[in-house]
Amino acid sequence: MELSTLKTALLVRDLGSFAAVARLLELDASSVSRVIAQLEQDVGFRLFQRSTRSLAPTGEGELYLNRIGPLVEELEAAGDEARMNAVSPRGTLRMTASISFVQECLMPILPEFRTRYPEIDLEILASDANLDLRADGIDLAVRFGQMPQGDWIVSKLMTTSYRVVASPVYLERTGRPAHPGELSERDCIRFAIPGFKTLWQFREKGATDAFSVPVGGATVISNALSIRSAARLGMGVALLPIMLVQRDLERGTLADLFPDHACAAASFDTAAWLLYPSRSYLPRKVRVMIDFLKEHYGRSEV
Repeated sequence: MELSTLKTALLVRDLGSFAAVARLLELDASSVSRVIAQLEQDVGFRLFQRSTRSLAPTGEGELYLNRIGPLVEELEAAGDEARMNAVSPRGTLRMTASISFVQECLMPILPEFRTRYPEIDLEILASDANLDLRADGIDLAVRFGQMPQGDWIVSKLMTTSYRVVASPVYLERTGRPAHPGELSERDCIRFAIPGFKTLWQFREKGATDAFSVPVGGATVISNALSIRSAARLGMGVALLPIMLVQRDLERGTLADLFPDHACAAASFDTAAWLLYPSRSYLPRKVRVMIDFLKEHYGRSEV
């Protein structure tokens, strides 16, 4: 039986339907069903119990699939290792990251990556939603926040820091706040994710104790680049990562309201993290992208 057949069976187990696997592999659901039917004929027992509403492994199927999973990974690893010294990294790399990271950090260095690794095709899913790595067939993700939990391999890319900023137009109209506590009375542009909408964290430089400031405002936006645009237009005060506002601070289009304070949203213990599905080996196309990102940003603070 072919390796691709075994991989398809494992995907059916992980995704729970022929239709989901068909979408991922860009096949007809009937084609996936035929592959599984042929495999069941070859092994001599039923792998999946089908009904009109659900699909799940049979007892025998679960034992079989759990046993072949590591073997399939080993076979793929052997192929990768055999090709590693003979050819350049190749294949399609599906990667996801926030829209702001893709725009501000990834796009400026992508031409260099393409020149260095011309046989890797890139599919970049720019999204502020946390996509499901397995269901969406994603090889690598960049996530911001506290260390992600789950059945993933996680590697720290860089630390994160935030600044509270406003435009000169806004400050001329309302005056500059003297202390973070005054933000409770200001119109703040808030990020539409939990932990960013109601409380911002502050800590005086050199201090260990942090304090929270309740924030409110008429504008809640789900994208950091749009929040930056709103702040530039004088719509209010914004809490944004330094990677998005550094050039504005240098140009004077935004002002750092509290340079003597460290700022954060839900927690100061945050970073940018690299995630990839847990497996016994790392495909070379993923490894070179991880090394490339760390080469450019591994010692950065964003």
